[in-house]
Amino acid sequence: MKLECKVAIITGSSRGIGACIARRYGAEGARVAVVAHSNLDKAEAVVKEINDAGGEAKAFQADVAQVSECDRLAGEVIAAFGTVDILVNNAGIFTAVPIEDTTEEIWDTQIDLNLKGSFFMARAVVPTMKAKGSGKIINITSIAGVGGFPNSGAYCSSKGGQVNMVNALCLELAKDGINVNSLAPGNIKTDMNAPYRAEAGYDERQASLTPTGVGHMDPNELTGAAVFLASSDSDQVHGANLLVDGGWAAW
Repeated sequence: MKLECKVAIITGSSRGIGACIARRYGAEGARVAVVAHSNLDKAEAVVKEINDAGGEAKAFQADVAQVSECDRLAGEVIAAFGTVDILVNNAGIFTAVPIEDTTEEIWDTQIDLNLKGSFFMARAVVPTMKAKGSGKIINITSIAGVGGFPNSGAYCSSKGGQVNMVNALCLELAKDGINVNSLAPGNIKTDMNAPYRAEAGYDERQASLTPTGVGHMDPNELTGAAVFLASSDSDQVHGANLLVDGGWAAW
């Protein structure tokens, strides 16, 4: 098992991509902090799956858009598990809206959760990682962090910011044995984009833009890359944005 006895915090892991990563980390031997924004019941369901499969997990609740909540969450996980080895900044939100209709609230909601939350979660765990001389910080970014999408100015800004944050934190933290990288999914089947996928022709349009011809991947197809970035296999990988997108960004 590649993550045996490692403690991993995965924000936004009560569903979707985060839940798939949590289950995979549990199967790889990690002790997993499954974090929900508000629905602790869904987090508990993921925890039960991991524990029933022979892993170890515990549910936590935090709104990581709030700096105080980031600090509280890190403290609670360390109190429960004794340390933290891996942070996966997965919590995020996507709202598609034209620039003329983008309110301050729409902008702030996406920037605060997607970008600010990632930075301050990293800040919350870095002291523990520095003291250990090792750690893995992984931002779940997006193809929207390397290319533009119409009607998605706030989201693309938040994801592009996450990508460049990785570069900055890599330069600051690599000397301390902390790997900072990101994983950029392409189009993935999740609850968050279900309304868009339900539109006639939407999946076909996405498939036409992807070299593999797959409109939306299964979120479980990201978990191998997530394990790689969290494991010793990536010890010499710093400041990378690993695209798992079916070749979408190659256009």
